[in-house]
Amino acid sequence: MTVFYAPEIAKLIAGSGTVGTPAQGFTDGTVRSQTAVVTMATQTTSDTIVVGVLPKGSIFLYGILNNSATMGASATVAIGITGTTGKYRAAATKTTTTPEVFGVGGNHGVVLTANETVFITIAVASLPASGTFSVQLFYAEN
Repeated sequence: MTVFYAPEIAKLIAGSGTVGTPAQGFTDGTVRSQTAVVTMATQTTSDTIVVGVLPKGSIFLYGILNNSATMGASATVAIGITGTTGKYRAAATKTTTTPEVFGVGGNHGVVLTANETVFITIAVASLPASGTFSVQLFYAEN
């Protein structure tokens, strides 16, 4: 039976063929979080809401979007950065109050080469006039 090693772990194990030092955060990284709580007040489709800053060298793990009231039947919300507004959550409606874990496939497990200001982009329709929502961003770093 063949033993395969994840690239980051192979760097830690002698005899795996690629001993070295993995990027910070991949092994023994400290998981950190940022939480932003926003009051919904009919923010419109031309508005963005900054909800965090991921530091250079960190590795995005996942996020949680939670809301006290539905975010509207037609308003779509994306979570991302300048130039890639849906980097962490593609634009979609959020019509329940169930917490939602987000993180678009190819954008987790990647070391950030610069600080990223993370924001919500509102599209199609405005957010409701009342209620709150929170965005929690989880990332690893050393």
